[in-house]
Amino acid sequence: MKKLVVTDKTACMACLACVDACSSAFYKEMNPLKSCIQIVAGKDGEPKTNVCLQCGKCARTCKQGAIKQNAKGVYMIDKKLCTGCGECVEACPMHVMVKAPESPVTSKCIACGICAKACPMGILEVQEK
Repeated sequence: MKKLVVTDKTACMACLACVDACSSAFYKEMNPLKSCIQIVAGKDGEPKTNVCLQCGKCARTCKQGAIKQNAKGVYMIDKKLCTGCGECVEACPMHVMVKAPESPVTSKCIACGICAKACPMGILEVQEK
């Protein structure tokens, strides 16, 4: 299974380079609300990096059958089937799915690695498990 992982959960500086890289790749603008990776405050107040777990909860929630797991284990959104209802966004336990108002479809992490390349701390990695 291919997925994005945080290799050192304590090293995030909350610089948002990964967030900006993701939103720029998907939406051509630096906007944290349009990123499929999120930096939030953890219980201890330290930065916590939320990434897609490829858990499939979004796929199980989608009534249109628009989210399917590919051969590498990555859940992908079929833009032709997605109605943009946003139910998958609400179901995501990590809060990393995006439904931008101007987009007719939802977006999610596809384990592309753009955020990992942008991270100055080198704590993000796309792994095959």
